[in-house]
Amino acid sequence: MAAPTRHAPAPPHDLPRNFGDLRASGWQSTPVSDEIRRNACARIAAGEPLVGGVLGFEDTVVPQLENALLAGHDLILLGERGQAKTRLIRALVELLDEWMPVVADSEINDDPYQPASRFARLRVADEGDDTPIDWVHRSDRSGEKLATPDTSIADLIGEVDPIKVAEGRYLSDELAIHFGLVPRVNRGIFAINELPDLAERIQVGLLNVLEERDVQIRGHRVRLPLDVMLVATANPEDYTNRGRIITPLKDRFGAQIRTHYPLDTRTEVAIMNAEAALPHGGPPVTVPEYLQEVVAEISQLARRSPHLNQRSGVSVRLTIANYETLVANAVRRALRNGEPVAVPRVSDLSALASSTQGKVEIEALDEAREQEVLAQLVAAAVLSVFRRRVTLQDPGQVVGSFEAGVVVHAGDDLPATDYMSVLADLPALEPAVRALAGPAAESPAMMASALEFLLEGLHLTKRLNKDASGTRALYRSRK
Repeated sequence: MAAPTRHAPAPPHDLPRNFGDLRASGWQSTPVSDEIRRNACARIAAGEPLVGGVLGFEDTVVPQLENALLAGHDLILLGERGQAKTRLIRALVELLDEWMPVVADSEINDDPYQPASRFARLRVADEGDDTPIDWVHRSDRSGEKLATPDTSIADLIGEVDPIKVAEGRYLSDELAIHFGLVPRVNRGIFAINELPDLAERIQVGLLNVLEERDVQIRGHRVRLPLDVMLVATANPEDYTNRGRIITPLKDRFGAQIRTHYPLDTRTEVAIMNAEAALPHGGPPVTVPEYLQEVVAEISQLARRSPHLNQRSGVSVRLTIANYETLVANAVRRALRNGEPVAVPRVSDLSALASSTQGKVEIEALDEAREQEVLAQLVAAAVLSVFRRRVTLQDPGQVVGSFEAGVVVHAGDDLPATDYMSVLADLPALEPAVRALAGPAAESPAMMASALEFLLEGLHLTKRLNKDASGTRALYRSRK
């Protein structure tokens, strides 16, 4: 899969437009590894982040990445799905110089001082100082390919173009070649996602790119001294001698960096808030912090669950999709009940089944077992956050309020006003609910969310009974 289309800005008007002016300007040609190293050094020295928009890697992945770039290494990122590998790679483009001169009309970004293609060499030889110069923005200096078993050498390196041959060129003529993705990002960064998925014979074709920095096309005596930084990603399961990677290619990468999922709930929440696309146009949405933590905790627990297939990983995309679903369910309720604000509740967590099932692999065959495992994950996440967040001064008084036979109905379709009447009947609950709602305690929707969370926590800590049916629940005394 090619990288997404970008719209580069127009180059400034004061840049040199021909070879003579370029030399007069004092511009110096720099290998791409040196260019990236120079800009990385400037960022590190200034205390700026090496890559932007990636959270949770500051003390683990980023130091290794800095070392690899300062060493001028090609690198491979190893990690399960959803560990920001592709985002890291795309962020490396920002370490290139903003503008780079090339011989005009060159297909492979030829350096005016050291042209690699025959087309550029002939043009510079014929036109000398009058050779026109184009300027390429850094956003156009990267290429990306998702490795698939049917990827060919023609895709990556190039192939003889039959149309050019039909126009009268010889098969041995370099000008008859249609260049592939790698030569077209000469003097830039080329990324291959899921490298082991390439057929072995195609992996062999990359050896020259990494070691000799040139390419061979169908045995023709064509040598292109390419200047490319090669970056790849792979799943650790596949990147072994027993997997689908050939040892000589593995040996060519200078750095192997292991990525990981967020190490704590706080980081997972930060990523979730940065990436989630919440609905617009409906009622305003307020998500209590404790429910944000519950959504993140579900993913954290899933990565340690023996009931899930950990080889396939539990992506951060699960957290993001669950958060969006939680908010969507709350918005749907607010719209149907005519409420001015949408605030998610514990009862909305039942809607997460649709966004969870496709993103985890449960070690069970029957559907009933699958639902049970997901319900256990949600319950464990709520319990964990409840124990962190809630301290009841007198839990006996709260529980005692139910011993007179009072029951509380909850559900993801009930309006917030139904919960306010509960607090009127059970005044012992109100201080704990208000403390949980915090500054927004005057909002019925926030109070309803806090009440549900408190009731679910009391149930999970064995202080209340709960009778559940679908998305409805009834909380009552255990006596």
